[in-house]
Amino acid sequence: MDTSPALLLLLTLGFCEYGHGASLEIKVTSPKDISQLRVGQKLELECHTDRSHGASWIRQDKTGTLHFIVFINSMSRATFEGSQRTSTRFEASKDGTIYRLAVKSFTPHDQGSYFCVMNFNQMLHFSPGQRAFLPVTTALAPSTPGPTTQGGTTEGDSSLKTPGPDSRMLKDLDSFCLVFLWLPSAGLCLLLLQLLATTIMLHQLKVAPTPSRCSS
Repeated sequence: MDTSPALLLLLTLGFCEYGHGASLEIKVTSPKDISQLRVGQKLELECHTDRSHGASWIRQDKTGTLHFIVFINSMSRATFEGSQRTSTRFEASKDGTIYRLAVKSFTPHDQGSYFCVMNFNQMLHFSPGQRAFLPVTTALAPSTPGPTTQGGTTEGDSSLKTPGPDSRMLKDLDSFCLVFLWLPSAGLCLLLLQLLATTIMLHQLKVAPTPSRCSS
């Protein structure tokens, strides 16, 4: 970023004057209708003022961040971001007290509010912002939606749906509960089997014939 206009902009924001100054008139207009901007369209803006001391163009994005674009001095010399004399994205010029900015091919990245800023009497004067946004488009839902079959399966087949975190948590809880339900049952069955085996052994010992002693 060019340190001369950009750094000046950042250092003096704390005591800048927003809007029209007492002895400085500044406003931003567009010679064309920009209410229905399209991607790839050329955006043209004009900064009208009654002074010829040089002006900067900045853009404020949706998050409120300011982006320096170009500084045009009183001799119509433009300095773009990075101290570049030319830009692949922007065009800048000066005609008397009118400072022009053009976005060559408008993209979603260029959306925001554009300001013209002038340094006059050791104070920054901001123009009212000129909003430049692409029109909001809403997708219309189909009137008669139906399942789309592909490869013998339907779009609404539950086997193709990825379980959400809630369903996975419920499945884990079910497995956890099943462990606590089956462990006591398995232990009880094992205990009953042991008791049954002991009972059978004792019964066999009781019914077994006592061996007779043979006399010599």
